[in-house]
Amino acid sequence: MKHIEHGAGLRSAPAAFIRDMNVDNVSAGLVAGIFGLSAGVIHISAGTAAGLDPHFIMIWVIAYLMINGFFGLLMPAYYRLPLPMANSIPGALLFAAIIPVVGLEAALGATLVAGALSMVVGLAGWMGIIMRLIPMPIVMAMVGGILLKFGTNMVMPLQTAMVPAVVMILAYFFSARYLRRVPPLVVTMVVGIAYMAMSGVDFSDVEFSITFPEFIVPTFTFEAFLAYGLPLTLILVGMETPAGVGLVKGMGFREVPANAITAVGGFATMISAFFNLHSTCIAAPMTGICSGPEAGKHDKRWVAAVIAGAIFIIAAPFYGFVVSLIEAMPKYFIAIVAGLALLRVISSAMEMTFCGKHQVGALFSFLIAVSGLQILGIGASFWALVLGAGISMLVEFKDFDFSREQGNEVEAA
Repeated sequence: MKHIEHGAGLRSAPAAFIRDMNVDNVSAGLVAGIFGLSAGVIHISAGTAAGLDPHFIMIWVIAYLMINGFFGLLMPAYYRLPLPMANSIPGALLFAAIIPVVGLEAALGATLVAGALSMVVGLAGWMGIIMRLIPMPIVMAMVGGILLKFGTNMVMPLQTAMVPAVVMILAYFFSARYLRRVPPLVVTMVVGIAYMAMSGVDFSDVEFSITFPEFIVPTFTFEAFLAYGLPLTLILVGMETPAGVGLVKGMGFREVPANAITAVGGFATMISAFFNLHSTCIAAPMTGICSGPEAGKHDKRWVAAVIAGAIFIIAAPFYGFVVSLIEAMPKYFIAIVAGLALLRVISSAMEMTFCGKHQVGALFSFLIAVSGLQILGIGASFWALVLGAGISMLVEFKDFDFSREQGNEVEAA
């Protein structure tokens, strides 16, 4: 346990939460929580496309919210950092695709092994080495490339739903300029909801339901591990943690517990395997929302992540109702709110990508992340880091610094 970073602790967390809570971090937490809830639709779409049973798809998503919400409370509260937890979207797509091939229990067995391997990497302190091999400009290039789609999704409604898009976007910038004491995201959401009410959005198909996670016993097969467990391990260690850590560091937080994030995510993934869930890890887009300037004062942004975790836990049993509510909303609403919440994060990522060293590797990392390519069933985020770092080593090796001082600094982070 010597490599696991120490935090402020949980004993004083409730009092600190009340002390640090303000309108800015509460609004950012609400946006991050709503965004995380909407991500469950990706699971539903992937599961439906793979022909999975609708009941399983629902308990899969509910486990995602319940388990990740629990660890999403603990991590930011213990470290007083904006560290929201969710699950890997690329991992979810692989999980849905592999179940018809190897079976549910075997897929969850591979999840259990992937979680154990990730936990070992964190406990051994190897994330420091991994983060040293992937320089920050390359990490932020990957982050910028992945988050870019949220920016483009924000402006696309100008083509398909011009009036509400213009009203919501202008409300954001108007409030940012003239209503300094009111968070712009709150104004944007209020204006968007008011527009939906005035335009007569139909919520008649919204249905109320309650469902809880279900226990299952995984089984191990080598086939499932090779086809799914090994790629999931690479995704969790090589993509999810570097992306989340890079985002938090990019927002000015110097010490980020990379080893703890990986170890706790691995442990939570092992628990997830017994409840029909494929992974737990730091949530990059939600981290961008919770750690960005929209979340208020720097040392109080952790509150936003705690609120997002609480929203997950509260909404989990009622997710059938939440899904029907989200489906009733116009798609532009969440797209615009999420895009605006990540606007300054994308800007910071672009600045850190192209303002210093590793520019060739960072450019390739950015382009690969934007492309969305998949190789060997592993998504673009992973290959953006691997190929970006590889190209940088090939053509700009002088930009790397493998000195002991740097290694110690990364280990401390």
